[in-house]
Order: sequence, then C-alpha cells, then structure tokens
Amino acid sequence: MSTFLGLPTGRGNLTGPPFPEAAREALGNAQLRRNLAKATSTIRAKRAAVVGELPDWAELRAAGAAIKDDVLANLDEYLVRFEEALTARGTHVHWARDADEANRIVTDLVTATGTREVIKVKSMATAEIGLNEALAEAGVHAVETDLAELIVQLGHDRPSHILVPAIHRGRAEIREIFRREMPGVDPDLTADPRALAEAARAHLRRKFLTVDVAVSGANFGIADTGSLVVVESEGNGRMCLTLPRTLISVVGIEKLLPSWRDLEVFLQLLPRSSTGERMNPYTSVWTGPTEGQTSHVVLVDNGRTATLADPGGRAALRCIRCSACLNSCPVYERTGGHAYGSTYPGPIGAVLSPQLTGVARNPTLPFASSLCGVCYDVCPVAIDIPSMLVHLRGRVVESRRATPESTAMRALAWAMSDGRRWRRFARLGRFGRAASRHVPLPGWSTARDLPQPPRQTFRDWWEDR
Repeated sequence: MSTFLGLPTGRGNLTGPPFPEAAREALGNAQLRRNLAKATSTIRAKRAAVVGELPDWAELRAAGAAIKDDVLANLDEYLVRFEEALTARGTHVHWARDADEANRIVTDLVTATGTREVIKVKSMATAEIGLNEALAEAGVHAVETDLAELIVQLGHDRPSHILVPAIHRGRAEIREIFRREMPGVDPDLTADPRALAEAARAHLRRKFLTVDVAVSGANFGIADTGSLVVVESEGNGRMCLTLPRTLISVVGIEKLLPSWRDLEVFLQLLPRSSTGERMNPYTSVWTGPTEGQTSHVVLVDNGRTATLADPGGRAALRCIRCSACLNSCPVYERTGGHAYGSTYPGPIGAVLSPQLTGVARNPTLPFASSLCGVCYDVCPVAIDIPSMLVHLRGRVVESRRATPESTAMRALAWAMSDGRRWRRFARLGRFGRAASRHVPLPGWSTARDLPQPPRQTFRDWWEDR
C-alpha cells in the first residue's frame, strides 16, 4: 500500500474570524466571563491538589514528553506497525490526507450500511474535520452522546473548550435548550444538575439501543498491539464502542504510543491535568472488533506532517488534549473558546491551529497570548507554548506582504551586516557619520577597521578623510 500524506486543504473547523474581532465581541458578554472564571478556577484548584500529591510529577512529565518525541521522530515506523497490528486483528485501515478525504471515507462507510443516523463518542478529530456537517450533507444525522457535546449540538452552538465544550453555558440555559430541542422531555424540567443529567440519559439510552453505527475518536493508539484507548467520565463512550454493529474510529496520526508500558505514564498525566482526578471513571480499550462487529480506523493527517516538518513547532503534536493550558490562561478565561475560531482554543490552539492550516490562514492566533508562561508550567508533556508562539509570530511577519517600513528595515539590516558596507552607508548622512564614530558592528573585527576619532573638529576630521 502506498500512502501520501499531504498538506491541509479543504473544509474543517480550524479557521474563523480574526482573533481581535472575535475577542472584542466576547469581552462584552459579562455572563460568559463569569461562567468561565468560575469553571476554570474550580478545575485549576482540583488539578493543583492532585498533582501536588505526586512527588515524581516532574519525572512523569519528562517521561511523557520523551515518549511523544520518540513517536514523532519515528512516526513512519510506528504508523506502519500500528496498521499491521490493526489489520491482523480484523480492523480495516484507511488513510486520509486532509479533512475532505477523511469526511468522504467516513461518509461512504456510513451510507454503505444504509443507516441515516450515527452515534458519536466525543472526538476532537471529527470536530476538526467537520464530520457532522459532512454527514448532514449526505443525509445522515450524527448524535453526540457526550453530555456537554449534546448540549452544544442541541443549542446549535459551537464547543468553547477542549474538555468541557459547554463551559460557557449556565444551568438555566441548558434547561431551556433541553425543553426546546430534546424530544419527549418533561416540560417541567428544572435546572437541577441531576434532573438535567437524567433527561439526557433517557434521551441517549434510546439512541444507544437503536442506532447501528458509531463514530469515535481515540485518546491513544498502541502501535505494538493495534489497540485504541478512549478516556471518558460518563460511560457513553463504552456504550458507543460496544453496542453498534459498525464502529468507525477517526484518529490523528500523532496519537500513537509505542507500547502498553508507555500508556501507564499517560493514564497518570491525563486525568490529573484534565479533570483534576487521580484516575478517570472510564478507560475503554478495544483491539479489533467485538463479535459480530465491523471495525474501521481512519488515520488522518490534515496538516500534521507539515507541523512535523517544522523543528520550532513540532512539539505541539505532543498534545494529549488535557486542556490544562486553557484552564490556566488569562486570555482564554476572559474571551472563551469561540474567539479562537477553531476546534482547538486557548494556548494550544494558538500554536496548533496555525500550524495545521499554515500561518497565512490563521495569522492572528499566535498573538492571542500574553506570553506569561503559565501554559508551559501546567502542560503535562512540557510543550513550550510561549517559545512556540514567538516562533510563529516570526513566521507570520515573514509571510506578510512587504511594506515601505519593512523594506527600509531589511535594507538597513543588509547595510549593517558588513563593516565596509555600513561605512559607505554612514557617509550618506550626518547622523550616520556621527554614529559611525562610536558603534562597532559585525565585520569590524579589529581596531584597524574602526573609524578613527576626530583629531580637531568633526568637520576637519571628515575633510581629512
């Protein structure tokens, strides 16, 4: 099998309005800011408590970074090993260059079953490629089974957080969404969290028992065994993975881990960094289809190889989607996720989205940061997001059309890079001549190269030359 993984093209949910415009609108929403401040401060406190329990947190963090770097350095080998293990266990493997190709593969697989409805596990990859919209165009309705994703879907909204997509919604808003959009819901439904969860449970249970096709993502893929891992808190993922007769998993090519032993590290890092728990309630692992089930895995590039090719930015592919950087970011806390215009908001979105699309399509996101550095401090795989933001800002500036100012500065830099060139340039103006008396520059490596001090007056010295 020959495979070509290309640059990001086509549809997807990685671009939006310029960040300054979107942020200005978000800052005018006081309720949004209150919701975000309360939720992120609560998660931050929980995370700090459980991380503080581990005396070897720094070592775990370093191990996570090293494992992911090994995967990225040898991604071609691990992908082949993963494909071979999947195929040996009865799973059909598909490769997608970009969002359009991934959507076409999944849509064809779904429509071939004759169904007009699918259930979905929460998946950042499917949101990234715009799968729900592509299925809708083919006449297939996708039902989100994660509670927060369901709230967003029923509210005809967009996710605003990696882990808690409906973080910007209050309980009263959710009650109104359920009463308006959820079939068969009690018209006297209250805003009590238990009542809201029970309404969602009754609605989703009917879907679990009647829909024959499911679409999932994966938190991790184990190259040695061909296993896929989904980490979740509600149990809906396990229902999706086991009950339907057809299971389609959409997985970014960077999600791999070499072996089972490596998974041990990440099952300590991820829950603590995401929900502030020592371990997550549900960890589902499947290696090939269950009895009577057909299993497919779609491996998606969509700009990941372009990111991998950039030494200054490839570490963003370590990301395990924990959202710790969002919960700690002062910019995100005030603007929310919608301002970033991408499936990936917050600090990680500010570096990942421009790399997946190319900085020309996302030129404002690298500037959506105060560079305070807290995102690096809390990242469980030690992604140096601040340095990466500076790197991407440089690429944005380089990609922009030349202006008179930038042209002048380039000319000045060219002149100043050589001592002889600069002396000629300095003679063009009085300020330059004065500056040339005192400022040693590259190319002036010996005393002989430096301009000599004036013997009498500046005018006499100049005429003597």
